[in-house]
Amino acid sequence: MDFSDEDKIKATILYHLRRKRIIGRKHTPFDTIIRGFPSHQGKDIKKIAHQLIKKGLIITKPSSCGLQISLNKEKIKEIENFIKKILGFEF
Repeated sequence: MDFSDEDKIKATILYHLRRKRIIGRKHTPFDTIIRGFPSHQGKDIKKIAHQLIKKGLIITKPSSCGLQISLNKEKIKEIENFIKKILGFEF
């Protein structure tokens, strides 16, 4: 199956956070999601990450050192199924 580049980027972002177990109360800075992608895609990656926040797959926490993000633990099964469908990785 062919998936759009946007879906692959979404799955890669979610996979990166899931693999590092950034779930629920454990947070990481928002700017870390652009790591691992080409530098010319930075704005697109941030736009796609904001879409994931709007869908509720990623939750945010404002802090004094910037925006912090983590995976929504209530939707972890949905996230894992999406990653498996797009990238083929299982947890």
